[in-house]
Amino acid sequence: MAVPPYDVTAVRAQFPALAEGLAHFDGPGGTQVPEAVSDAVRDAMRSAVSNRHGPFGSSRRADAIVDAAREAVADLVGGDPAGVVLGQSMTSNTYVMANALARTWGPGDEVVLSRLDHDADVRPWVQAASRSGAVVRWADVDVETAELPVEQYDALLGERTRLVAVTAASNATGTRPDVRGIADRAHAVGAVVHVDGVHATPHLPTDVRELGADLYATSAYKWYGPHIGFTVGDPALLETLRPDKLMPSSDAVPDRFEHGTPSFAHLAGVTAAVDWIASHGTGATRRERILSAMQAISAYEERVFARLLAGLTARDDVTVVGSPSRRTPTVAFTVEGRTPLQVSADLGNQGIAVWAGNYYAVELMTALGLEDRGGAVRAGVCCYTTDEEVDRLLAAL
Repeated sequence: MAVPPYDVTAVRAQFPALAEGLAHFDGPGGTQVPEAVSDAVRDAMRSAVSNRHGPFGSSRRADAIVDAAREAVADLVGGDPAGVVLGQSMTSNTYVMANALARTWGPGDEVVLSRLDHDADVRPWVQAASRSGAVVRWADVDVETAELPVEQYDALLGERTRLVAVTAASNATGTRPDVRGIADRAHAVGAVVHVDGVHATPHLPTDVRELGADLYATSAYKWYGPHIGFTVGDPALLETLRPDKLMPSSDAVPDRFEHGTPSFAHLAGVTAAVDWIASHGTGATRRERILSAMQAISAYEERVFARLLAGLTARDDVTVVGSPSRRTPTVAFTVEGRTPLQVSADLGNQGIAVWAGNYYAVELMTALGLEDRGGAVRAGVCCYTTDEEVDRLLAAL
């Protein structure tokens, strides 16, 4: 598939928030939104929208908004709309899934987690395992490279393994582990595979089937949409799970996993965000346009990120955390003589947005020996980052 041309100036013109002048390297914590998304939210809120499943027009509009959002997210990640679970956030969705899956676990069963992951793909499983009597086993990171060696899973998995949870990309170091290699090993022993795709989805063409994900989590606010999370599951798997729910609420899949009434206006913004991504690609279907667009976005981000990484590694007073062979355009680093929070604050005073701390990747920061030192500074490149902003960050350092 040919990579279409990418015009960052035209892209930036579609993000009203960028006119405020901040250089946004905080994308791993959440992106800004294009005007098409805020317009869609506004239009939904200005239209007659009632609760779902009613025999009148404003209710049918709500049903249509929900259906459209499920289809859009499915197109974005290569899933089935019938398996797209709506929720407040990736964290809340993962708690729902953990509680439902843990009902099938018993004492002596095993859950395999990764120290590379955001805590939202760790703590819900740890707590669910504790309640069920299951044993937690850990996949460790290479502290020099921040890689997650796939070979260790051969010793971690066994006939009692019920779940393997792993990130598709670290939100801290950008590390992209071999998810398919891990998933194949997990499936060989009959385990369910939960993939945290929150940080990977904004930067890579995604296909949940190719990854081997039985459950794939993603958040719209990381890919230019509103603050809503989704878990994209295999409908056949979801049919076997019995989450806690209100008695009169729907028992259908995926509705049974969703608590309460969703934000219809924000779901309209989700569809608009997916359509906005697709507008940068070519193809006969939205899915084809998304894959094409993500290739173009990924290629652009990689080029800009190479400039940032080279500038950081060239400095004697900067230590880059890890050296993964495959990564998203995200880097964690420390600066000699300054705490990460001091660096973040000083850059913020110069109009540059970066995060400092552990960004909820507490297991990783602990393994790397950084947790007690305030973590690290994190800078991420996204679709609207420019070479000039990279140079501005490097000069400010």
